[in-house]
Amino acid sequence: MSVQVYGCNHLAIEVGDIQKAVAFYQDLFGLEKLDQGEGDAFFKLGEHQFLAMFERKNMNADASDRHFGIMVRDANQVAEVRDKLTTKYRIKLIPPFGCDFRDPWGNRIQVVDLHDESLIWLLPYREVQKTGLSF
Repeated sequence: MSVQVYGCNHLAIEVGDIQKAVAFYQDLFGLEKLDQGEGDAFFKLGEHQFLAMFERKNMNADASDRHFGIMVRDANQVAEVRDKLTTKYRIKLIPPFGCDFRDPWGNRIQVVDLHDESLIWLLPYREVQKTGLSF
């Protein structure tokens, strides 16, 4: 028997302050909160995945290249995120990429849009089909 993987169910990050992290991620990406408890929060990412956050007081910021990517609709939305990061939050982007940054707790995030070659394998997803894109 071979294992059939259907995608990524969730990713989990650690943050130093759950309330500030919830506010930051909702403001930056407009994420829908699914649930929140004492020291944790869960957000919908697309139709099939979610982002889990866990509070860890006195954590050290990560300086590695580990990261996760969030996909947005188009280059205009990438620019909107980039502008909010640099002006409102005074967060520096990580060159040479278009929109790589570290959140206030050191988690590295890469924001990309649907124009790249990943569209080929994303077409079966309902959330991409709803955009009306075709390849």
